[in-house]
Amino acid sequence: MHVKHVSQVKRRASLMFSLILFFFISPLAVAAPDKTPLEFWAPFDENNTAAVDHSLWQTLLAEYLDDKHPSSINRFNYAGVKPEDRKLLTRYLQQMQQLDPRIYSRAEQKAYWINLYNALTVELILKNYPVKSITKLGEGFFSFGPWDDKVANIKDQKLSLNNIEHGILRAYFNDNRIHYAVNCASISCPNLSANAYTSENTNQLLDQGARQYINHPRGVNFEEGILKVSSIYHWYKGDFGGNDKSLIAELIKYAKPALANKLRNYIGDIDHDYDWALNQP
Repeated sequence: MHVKHVSQVKRRASLMFSLILFFFISPLAVAAPDKTPLEFWAPFDENNTAAVDHSLWQTLLAEYLDDKHPSSINRFNYAGVKPEDRKLLTRYLQQMQQLDPRIYSRAEQKAYWINLYNALTVELILKNYPVKSITKLGEGFFSFGPWDDKVANIKDQKLSLNNIEHGILRAYFNDNRIHYAVNCASISCPNLSANAYTSENTNQLLDQGARQYINHPRGVNFEEGILKVSSIYHWYKGDFGGNDKSLIAELIKYAKPALANKLRNYIGDIDHDYDWALNQP
């Protein structure tokens, strides 16, 4: 075979491989995992009034999370975390993984899993910092982010972030506001809460997260008359009713009057977008 022809074949093969990679790894190709309950984590005890201590996590949030940023997007100062506070985060994660969340009430478990998910995400970024996006992480060759990596071990059960979100939080609590609580360390993600979740404040914080996100352009926006929403509502449309009409009705519940009126009168397609850049200052 002619050398020039061989070179052309190799270039075409390389281009085809790149296109395949783009399709499967591109943010546009992200698909939401199904809600598949992990049966090990089903038990709870409503008679247990004990509370999990999240004060270490609260200390870190108070020190490094800017919830007054001009962009209205909460920013975590990963670059500024001091060595002693890295140890504080390690200690918090160790404490959480030494507990058996199944012995607590459902409300206490809900707060536990949200805080653990968010703390594990911050830990992943800090371990790999500097990094421009969480999507650059992941142990697998074709990984788009670290969500399938095992990052916790609780009662001899190795768990990934996807296990926590889709096998526990979404599967057992059936609350679409979970999407406003678990943070993916990205600009387009709903805000990382400045307050650690507790059984007492979870509902308030979930509602607050929904209002903040839906009334911010990265959540819901009109561009040249076309409704553009966060890709979260595309990936998890089933959690918001399964169709455009039910999604809009859900958005209206938390939208401010002017936005709610525009949504109520909107007829047309819904576009979506997502910015995976790191949520740092």
